[in-house]
Amino acid sequence: MDRFNLLSVALGLACLAGIDLYLTVFATGLAIHFHWITLAPNYQSLEVLGQPWIIAIAGILYVLEFFADKVPWLDSAWDTVHTIIRPIGGALLAIQVLGHHSAVVDVLIILLGGSASLVTHTAKASTRLVANSSPEPASNIGLSVGEDLAVFGGLALIHYNPVLALSIFALAIAAFLYFAPKVFRSMKAKIWLALNKLNAAPDVRRPATLPIALPSCLAPIFSKQNLLGETIAWAVPCVSGRGRRIPANLFGALVATNEEPHKLVFVGRKNWKPFSQTIELEGSTIAREPQFLSENLAIVPTDGRGPKYSFLFTRARGTLVELIAEDLRGKMNRSAALAHSFAQEPIGRI
Repeated sequence: MDRFNLLSVALGLACLAGIDLYLTVFATGLAIHFHWITLAPNYQSLEVLGQPWIIAIAGILYVLEFFADKVPWLDSAWDTVHTIIRPIGGALLAIQVLGHHSAVVDVLIILLGGSASLVTHTAKASTRLVANSSPEPASNIGLSVGEDLAVFGGLALIHYNPVLALSIFALAIAAFLYFAPKVFRSMKAKIWLALNKLNAAPDVRRPATLPIALPSCLAPIFSKQNLLGETIAWAVPCVSGRGRRIPANLFGALVATNEEPHKLVFVGRKNWKPFSQTIELEGSTIAREPQFLSENLAIVPTDGRGPKYSFLFTRARGTLVELIAEDLRGKMNRSAALAHSFAQEPIGRI
């Protein structure tokens, strides 16, 4: 049981190091140095963290991280730098708790501790990246404070019940791994939109027509699902936002056909497999919605009932999104006018 407790403490500290390495070392060192906790004989190897110079260095670095963590995008840059530092720190903490054994055991400890730190670091960094799509700083500050409280709470739980602490960390890691595909899609989309916003100049020229050619990687997907042989009116690459039966943050293209003016088709690849979904436009309001990182095409039911959709385009393509919205509104208006004219036409007697 003592060895399992040791392993629980080692992996627990490694998990917390992935969230905030410097706060984990600083708080643990202070507690040891001022005798707020009494180390059991099995944990005497942690006494080194109570050395004044280690506490001072960890404290200075934590102060830097405290402020960097609360500034949008600076926190993501900080996390990028620490993608290597935190797993290494977590592995060193784990091996410090368990002590040195044979070379094989040491390697296993380093791998376990480093992997635990890397997973929690990835969860933190990806959450921050998603939060940075909103320009306001409140979410960053709230997440930063929440992470600091989680570290303090985790350290207290490790001290009083290391096995329970490790169980909670394991559940949290399992939950993150379950949602990892969605998280990584979101990260990829946010990075793509951010890089395009930084590198691409706004396209203020209004295009005369919408493009009709699908990207070569998506053309076979549309051809396969297009059983009626409809022809493409226009096709524009985008990222999926919200929408029924369409996963968020999926790279693909929005396609309109000449034969079905009141329908759109979204084609893409989900987990490297072909994906397509038809969207009904009848009874919907179509609008362009400029956002912080993207230009969105919003498709919302006029009566407020039914599925809502949004598709994300880079900020540089704002004029193209407006042209798409105008084209769809024009088709919907013409379709409604045609239906009205048929309804008004008198029916002759036989």
